[in-house]
Amino acid sequence: MPTLSSVKILLIYTGGTIGMIKDFESGALRAFDFNQLLEKIPELRLLECAIDTVSFSQPIDSSNMSPRHWVEIARIIEARYEDFDGFVVLHGSDTMSYSASALSFMLGGLAKPVIFTGSQLPIGDLRTDAKENLITAIQLAALRDAGRPVVQEVGLYFEYKLYRGNRTTKINAENFNAFASPNFPALAESGVHLKVNREFLLSGGTGLNVRTDFDDAVMIVQLFPGLSAAVFEAVLRLKGLRGVVLETYGSGNAPSDDWFIDALRGAIAGGLLVVNVTQCSGGRVQMGQYETSTRLREIGVISGDDITTEAAVTKMMFLLGSGITGSAFKVAFEQSIAGEMS
Repeated sequence: MPTLSSVKILLIYTGGTIGMIKDFESGALRAFDFNQLLEKIPELRLLECAIDTVSFSQPIDSSNMSPRHWVEIARIIEARYEDFDGFVVLHGSDTMSYSASALSFMLGGLAKPVIFTGSQLPIGDLRTDAKENLITAIQLAALRDAGRPVVQEVGLYFEYKLYRGNRTTKINAENFNAFASPNFPALAESGVHLKVNREFLLSGGTGLNVRTDFDDAVMIVQLFPGLSAAVFEAVLRLKGLRGVVLETYGSGNAPSDDWFIDALRGAIAGGLLVVNVTQCSGGRVQMGQYETSTRLREIGVISGDDITTEAAVTKMMFLLGSGITGSAFKVAFEQSIAGEMS
């Protein structure tokens, strides 16, 4: 059985609801002082962990998250990697799946847990989900077996489940059960017992190799009935655009109109990289299953298989930032880097 021992966990606060506390006299929200963590959440003492904290100099709402903030998180982990046994990243829920996906690609050779978590209600609210999410995320980051971390990858813990971070998507803005992993099972489940599904965990690397170059000249284009040819063509011709994540129907289907195919063909011939992902909440792209997706494959659209949109966008930024283009990009994208694709 995995056990807890006296391990050192670093909490990295980037911003978000979990780091807020309500002033009960005024009702206003203010930033929580994480130096008072054990005072406010004494249950953490039961974990037998040495917990330290570090915050962004200016915590942000996750709606303002960007690649430079991902680099900041990665640099903190890199600088403290040898000093701590695990890391818990406190993050606003709105863009958490993007950040967890990005970090999974950036932290090559990771052999320690990096667990993202947050909450729907502030840590000081009466019915808050913040305490459970935080306590269990720390517990998961501290789990050891035979002296080694049980989790050795980037995960996302929310409402009793630990998911692979780059497999998640936010599905609800109001319920505590805010995230899902539609195409991959949970890595662990918290109930009366903490159940770890070891068969789904990644094996850790042999040495941390942090890569921080991103190219953000990408965008998401979601198909819908009535999409204007003029608008679509204008998007593909945007100056500086290098990549498009195309959210198609069902198993990767798109209009078969000549104007649509011709616009994509011309853009791809000009060097634009186009990745096909499904706009469905679950399932995978299977280009060639229907005639409408066969034409996409023939003109060079790249299959995203069962990747999430969040992982597809960050993976595209990461690969482009690594200098991978052309036919090499297709090969690289269609291979899993950190368990983001089946």
